[in-house]
Amino acid sequence: MKTVMCFGTFDILHPGHLNYLEQAKKYGDYLIVVVARDYTKRKQRKKLRHNEQQRLEAVQALSLVDEAVLGYPDDHFRIIQEKKPDVLCLGYDQKVDEKVVEKKLAILGLFPGIKRMQAFQPEKYKSSLLKNKSYTGVVTPESFK
Repeated sequence: MKTVMCFGTFDILHPGHLNYLEQAKKYGDYLIVVVARDYTKRKQRKKLRHNEQQRLEAVQALSLVDEAVLGYPDDHFRIIQEKKPDVLCLGYDQKVDEKVVEKKLAILGLFPGIKRMQAFQPEKYKSSLLKNKSYTGVVTPESFK
């Protein structure tokens, strides 16, 4: 069984997030989604509408997600060490350098594939844009039109 891991805040769950997770799921059989901690987001000066438990529960409720977990605020690589995914999938707009991640993981003896997902209508579905509107975060089939 091939395990895939994704990362995100998922504060306002929208079709762009679903597309990201759908793309990631194609790389394996079991999808683990790591939800960012409140502490981490506060440290980055990000304002959240939902706390980490609410965000975790929203992601857990998605049928394509096999497992959703909270990350570790002190060590972002710890969850990767624990779960040992075969593939890490990054969002198109996540500010992470794949080569830097590869080097850090190699030091830990981990060698997952790293894939960058494609954007899905970023002019319409991007959390920073949606937060400025009164988007509720409710995803319906109509959301994809």
